[in-house]
Amino acid sequence: MTIQKRKKEHVDLTVQKDVFYRKSAGFNRFDFIHNALPEINIDEVELGKSLLGRSFSFPLFISSMTGGYSDAGPVNAQLAAFCEKHNLPLGVGSQRAMLEDPLQTKSFSVVREPAPNAFIAANIGGAQLIGDFNQSKIRALIDSIRADAIIVHLNPLQELMQPEGDTNFEGILKGITGLVEKADVPVIVKETGAGISKQAAEKLLQAGVNVIDVSGAGGTSWAKVENLRGRDDKPLNIFNDWGLPTADCIIEINDLRKNYEFEMIGSGGIRTSFDIAKAIALGADFTATAQPILKALFNGGLNEIEQLLEQWMKEARIILTLLGCRSFSELNQTHLKKVE
Repeated sequence: MTIQKRKKEHVDLTVQKDVFYRKSAGFNRFDFIHNALPEINIDEVELGKSLLGRSFSFPLFISSMTGGYSDAGPVNAQLAAFCEKHNLPLGVGSQRAMLEDPLQTKSFSVVREPAPNAFIAANIGGAQLIGDFNQSKIRALIDSIRADAIIVHLNPLQELMQPEGDTNFEGILKGITGLVEKADVPVIVKETGAGISKQAAEKLLQAGVNVIDVSGAGGTSWAKVENLRGRDDKPLNIFNDWGLPTADCIIEINDLRKNYEFEMIGSGGIRTSFDIAKAIALGADFTATAQPILKALFNGGLNEIEQLLEQWMKEARIILTLLGCRSFSELNQTHLKKVE
């Protein structure tokens, strides 16, 4: 099967089927501590947050979703226009297809037409960095979309579930180290839904990675997506709930701030304004989501995404007020209690 067809299947399944973890992202284990004396005017609450030195209107990264097939271009263009309008960062889907078939470049480069000023991140799989990922490939990733950063996605679980997956993972860390050294833009490393442990995060930080996106379990299960695609052999459904819950990843990786300077994105099961606020309170600097945005786009177009963002921002302003916080930067673990 071609990469183009596989990418289209992925998008179709994530918006049409139940592809979610049965386990939660872990945010339900925490509750906010209500402040009956917030001493705040809600009109003065600030929803902006910064990442990689750039200020955004809301701490929500529209995470990597699609690209590399003909129908992906219009999707990426609409997402880019949305991010340009609302000053939100955007990540394109894996650009591997573009490197293997230059004809697919347009499905990615289209993002700059409606979004000349937006923060847009390139994307490549960790497995593609094994061996000689040379300067010309790096430049192709960056120049095709005038990228502000490069995302490296780690997805060993998905690859092992995928009949045509890349199952050699030896050399990825070395490849990431080389990319950090060669690239003239920041490097973000993310999982694809199974989470990054404290131990793995420390190795990435030692390699010079700027931002870690935990992408924990609790949202889309890519093992389930691949098993739904159908296999010649029996589906490996036992792995559908494999992974580290997002909340656990955030808490454990946050502990590394004692020895390293880095930024962290909390993603994986971000479905509500409560999830966004809890992720930041637990230690994330920013959050990210993909499936809810993609589903809203397919169901109701840009108007539905607009309504979703408006609702989350309205709720977030109320959450911060009820916690006595004037901004997301004031949120921390003292604003949460564990649910008995």
